[in-house]
Amino acid sequence: MTEKVWLKHYPNYIRANLDYEEIPLQQFLTNAARNTPEKIAIHFMGKDIKYKELHESALKFAQYLQQLGIEKGDRIALMLPNTPQTVISYYGALYAGATVVMTNPLYTEREIEYQLKDSGAKVIVSLDILYPRIMKVFKNTALENVIITSIKDYLPFPKNLLYPYVQKKEQGVQVHVAHSGVSHQFMEILKTSQAIEPTIDFNFEEDLALLQYTGGTTGFPKGVMLTHKNLIANTRMCAEWLTEPNAQSEPPVILGILPIFHVYGMTTVLLYTVMQGGKMVLLPKFNAEMILKTIQKQRPTLFPGAPTIYIGLINHPQIKKYDLSSIKACISGSAPLPAEVQEQFEELTGGKLVEGYGLTESSPVTHANLLFENIRQKNSIGIPWPDTDAMIVDGSIERPRANGEIGELVVKGPQVMKGYWNRPEENAMTLEDGWLKTGDLGYMDDDGFFYVVDRKKDVIIAGGYNIYPREVEEVLYEHPDVVECVAAGVPDPYRGETVKAYIVLREGATTTEADLNKFCRENLAAYKVPRIYEFRAELPKTAVGKILRRALIDEEKEKQQQPRQEQA
Repeated sequence: MTEKVWLKHYPNYIRANLDYEEIPLQQFLTNAARNTPEKIAIHFMGKDIKYKELHESALKFAQYLQQLGIEKGDRIALMLPNTPQTVISYYGALYAGATVVMTNPLYTEREIEYQLKDSGAKVIVSLDILYPRIMKVFKNTALENVIITSIKDYLPFPKNLLYPYVQKKEQGVQVHVAHSGVSHQFMEILKTSQAIEPTIDFNFEEDLALLQYTGGTTGFPKGVMLTHKNLIANTRMCAEWLTEPNAQSEPPVILGILPIFHVYGMTTVLLYTVMQGGKMVLLPKFNAEMILKTIQKQRPTLFPGAPTIYIGLINHPQIKKYDLSSIKACISGSAPLPAEVQEQFEELTGGKLVEGYGLTESSPVTHANLLFENIRQKNSIGIPWPDTDAMIVDGSIERPRANGEIGELVVKGPQVMKGYWNRPEENAMTLEDGWLKTGDLGYMDDDGFFYVVDRKKDVIIAGGYNIYPREVEEVLYEHPDVVECVAAGVPDPYRGETVKAYIVLREGATTTEADLNKFCRENLAAYKVPRIYEFRAELPKTAVGKILRRALIDEEKEKQQQPRQEQA
C-alpha cells in the first residue's frame, strides 16, 4: 500500500488521526442548545433563530413524525431549498430515528417518483409550490403523508406578508394546502406538538442517517448509505482542516449558498455549523447581489462553494463596492477550480480559497489543499484529509501505480459509505476491502499531492451538478421523432461543462431544437436539459454499434480550440 508521504505537509495544528464521538448526529444539536441556548443558529433573509428554538422545533417535529407512525429506520424525504424548515425537519427526522432522503426541489415528476419508490420514503417535507407535483406521483410511491411549508413561514415582517404576491408574480400560481388527511402544514405541527426527545437506541457505526442519491455509469440514481459515523467523521475532518491557526476561538459564521440537499452543502454548512455551535447564514438560491450584500452585513468567516459561484461573484460589476473582508476560508468543490478564479477571489476578499475533492460516497470530502500554508500545487486536488488513505491503482487495490502514473483514484477512511441502497452488485464493483473506487483517473506526485485528470467516463459536471447522460438520453428516446441520440458534456467557460445532445431524427421528421427543448424541460430538471442540440444524419459508432461519445467530445474540443489557434 502507498506510504502516506503527504503527512509531511501537515502543519502542527492539523492532526493526522482524530477522535470521533460515538453518538448520534443529532446529539450535536442537543449539545449546542444546552451549552449556548441564546446563540443564533440560523440567519435567514433577515430572521434569526436561536439554538434553543431550533432544538425545540426539531423535537416537536420528531414527536409529530412518531404520531404519524414513523419508526426507527423509516425514510423521510426532504425536498426543500436552504431554509430553516430544512434544518428543523432534518434534525427532527434524526431525533425520530428516521433516515433522511435528500431530494432536489428541481426534480420533475418522473425523477421524484423514481427516488421515492426506490427509497421507500413514507413522508415527504416540501414547499407549497411543489405540492401539485408530489401529489401527481403520490399513489405510485410508498408515501403515506406529505408535510408542506412555505418560504414565507420563516420570513420576518413585512417580507412574510409580501412573499405570496412575489410568489404569484414569479410562479404564476399560489398553492394552499389544508392541514387534513394525508396533508399536513409544517407550522401547525410546531404549534400543536410538544418538545419531547424520543428515546431511540442508536448504533453509531451501523445506523443510517442519510440516503443521498447519486448517479453512476449506468445513469440510474443510487441511494448512498451514509451512517452517523460517516457524517460525524467527515464533519470532524472538516473542522480540523478549516480551523485557522492562532485564531480566536469564536464559532464560525458560515455562508450557506451550497444546497443543503447536496451532501457537500450538508456537511460543510449544516452539520459543520451545528457541530461547532456556529451560525449558518442561509440563502435559498444564487443571486450575486444578494450574496454580496449578505456577506457585508452578516460577516461570514467560511464560504464553501463551487467555481461557478465564485465566478458569478467575481464578474459582478459592483463587487468592489462591498466589504468582503470577513471571509477567512473557502473550499471549492464539485468541479476544477481555475487558478485565475482562485487568485481573483483571494485578492477581493483577503481570505484563502483552495480546491478540494470528494464524492457523495465519501460524505463527501477526501482531499483538499491546505488553506493557511504557503504550499500550493497548480491543478492539484490537494492531499488526503486526516484518517484518510488514498492511492492510484490499475483496476484493483492489489495493483498500485507508481508516482506520476495515471490510474484510478481509490480512497479509504471512516467517511466512506456503508454501500448503495439495495444494490449488492454495485457495492461489489465499487468497494474493495474497504477501499472506495472513485472512477476518477488521476495520479500522485512524489510529494504526495493528488491530481485528477479525467472525471468518471460519462458524467457531465455542469455548474457543480452531476448529470448522467443516460438520464437525458432516455428522455430524448421517448420523443417519437428521435431515432438515435447521445448526450455529452462539452466545454463551457462558465459552467465548466454543458450538456449537448446529438440527434438523429426519423426520416421526414420536422422536429426542431425548440420542440426538443420543450419536451426535455417537461421531463428533466432544468440543469439536466441540453443547452445545445445538433442534428446529424448518423452518429459515430464502434464496429459493434456502440455510439462513440468520447469521439464527439473530442470533436467539440477541437472546434473550440480552432478559433483560439487562428487568433494566435
